[in-house]
Amino acid sequence: MREDIAQVARLLTDANMTVAVAESCTAGGLAVALTSLPGSSRFFRGGVVAYDNAVKTSLLGVSRSAIDAQGAVSAPTAEAMAANCRSLLETDFAVSITGIAGPDGGTESKPVGLVFVGLATRRETSSRRFQFAGSREDVRAAAVHAALRFLHAAIESSVQT
Repeated sequence: MREDIAQVARLLTDANMTVAVAESCTAGGLAVALTSLPGSSRFFRGGVVAYDNAVKTSLLGVSRSAIDAQGAVSAPTAEAMAANCRSLLETDFAVSITGIAGPDGGTESKPVGLVFVGLATRRETSSRRFQFAGSREDVRAAAVHAALRFLHAAIESSVQT
């Protein structure tokens, strides 16, 4: 994962671009990863840990109706978290993570390990669905790693166009 962090940092710094994060189940783990290298203040603007749904709605502007209809762990919620975080912190990219790290909280339709990673750029917002296995710590680490890889691909795509 350290190499993924270094590549993201280099790409963002070289392109003079910025990123912000909106995290739920990882509780700031992605922010910690992105700021683990010296010089991260050149590209990392900040983040929101929206562990509670009230924070998702009040601070990140996720609609209550979207959470009621799809759930806090869903593609629409992840996408709204990312898009509104990018707008709020005025960055080139924003990444969000929402999921069920466990060991409790899973259901048959949304099991422990289910994670959605959202990504907002100036052009589009999208998300990816993941199902991770392992302990709470394993799920959280895998979610951060997946988010870094998603961000890396988006930055590369943006720089090439």
